[in-house]
Amino acid sequence: MSALNMVTMVALGIASCVVAPITLIWGWVRWVQRAKPRTIPSILSLFGFILATASAILSLYAIADAHVHPYGFYDPRLMKIMGWGMMLSLAGFLIALGGIWRTNSLRWYAPLCAIGTFAFWILAAAGE
Repeated sequence: MSALNMVTMVALGIASCVVAPITLIWGWVRWVQRAKPRTIPSILSLFGFILATASAILSLYAIADAHVHPYGFYDPRLMKIMGWGMMLSLAGFLIALGGIWRTNSLRWYAPLCAIGTFAFWILAAAGE
């Protein structure tokens, strides 16, 4: 494995194992504790964060399901789960970008969480 590949895998690992869980938990804590303005950017941030959270929940399901029913090489069910997870993360990121223009409780947490969950799915696909 080349040095560039190694650095990329380490960066993706940090994003998926450190950034995603921290931003997911801390983002929901901030959202519950802070005022909830009803502006378009704050709604976009919340919706992007919800999609990133759905992707994280899907990843937990995939991990738990893999322990119960081990997947084969290029299992169609696993490929569908990975596709949905990547699409949820990417959609969450793109929608969350609309919320970074105005101050709100999830302004930076939503895109960071979506990037972290997307990194998880890339690592999962690379491991397959």
